[in-house]
Amino acid sequence: MSKRLDVLTAVRALVKAALPAADVFGLEPGDEAPARISPGGRVVIRTGDMVETDVDLSPVFYWYDHRIPLEFTAPSEEALDAMFVAIGTAVDADRTLGGLCEWIEPTGPMTEDLHVAGGSSPRGGDTAIVASYGTPNPLT
Repeated sequence: MSKRLDVLTAVRALVKAALPAADVFGLEPGDEAPARISPGGRVVIRTGDMVETDVDLSPVFYWYDHRIPLEFTAPSEEALDAMFVAIGTAVDADRTLGGLCEWIEPTGPMTEDLHVAGGSSPRGGDTAIVASYGTPNPLT
């Protein structure tokens, strides 16, 4: 696997471990988020964008900031906040994703009301994990 995919897989594992009651989707073939929100909430992980920040020339090594978007849906504002806190705590516990990255950092969340039929008032939110890492080849 490429370094990019290794990092994405590690972020997915971090999210699943931090939110064991949540449904976690994205990055796997056939992953489709259901319309119904489970009591533990839902997280969709996107592949994001890699931005080259620097290149070392001897030996050649490419440095990236990889912004990995996370989309949250929760049954309430309190549940959404608890999900954000759990992700923040998990990031604090392993800032290098087990040595895969130089550093990972969450971005501040953006939240919104979601309107659904049936009178419930779920909350949605977006954040991202920015993973800074290097590789000797941008394609591996």
